[in-house]
Amino acid sequence: MTSVALVGATGLVGSQLLATLLSHPSISSVHSLSRRQPTGTSPKLQPLVSSETAQWSTQLSSIAPPPSIFFSALGTTRGAAGSFEAQRLIDYDLNLALAQAAKASGVKVYVLVSSGGANPHSVLGYPKMKGELEEAVKALDFEHTVILRPGLLVGDRQESRPAEFVVRKIAGFAGALSNGLKDFWAQDDDVVGRAAVSAGLQALEGKGPKVSVVGQSDIVRLGRTEWKA
Repeated sequence: MTSVALVGATGLVGSQLLATLLSHPSISSVHSLSRRQPTGTSPKLQPLVSSETAQWSTQLSSIAPPPSIFFSALGTTRGAAGSFEAQRLIDYDLNLALAQAAKASGVKVYVLVSSGGANPHSVLGYPKMKGELEEAVKALDFEHTVILRPGLLVGDRQESRPAEFVVRKIAGFAGALSNGLKDFWAQDDDVVGRAAVSAGLQALEGKGPKVSVVGQSDIVRLGRTEWKA
């Protein structure tokens, strides 16, 4: 049985990731770091709730014994944060601080839900930030690091993103006709969540390289085609 920790459990992918972890027979406990109580009533769920995100690293480090896998689906938008600088404090700084705490506490496998366009050399702020985070967490040298790069995320967001809403509706319509029409550019939130769990558990078993980047086709394969709870 495997103990895990998760940050971002109240977000689009994170909530699906949490549900998958709570229902998975090989997961014994899920420590969830969040500002508010996550949805879930399973006895496996051990929420660590604090509005002070600066305390999350300490909370993560206090878990004993340490979880075997740490999943991060943490992220926000420029609009929700108020500026790109404020967004970076969460998407990069907080993510990296938590990854550092996970490494120091003895976590073996780190799983990051990143972005399909992540590139540390990009001239665009968002993909550059995501790429820089990927490079920073790889440098921490976990036993295994898994980075998922989904495309457009299809699901029901709580926050409003008008432009993205239209594109997601198009992706949803394409998926209703045939999954093949959207799989190469958009993935359902539950598929991404299951793929993250599958990839993390495989890495814990020693399968795959020390650092693996899971692209959109592999997300679909792990999260839907080959998925077995």
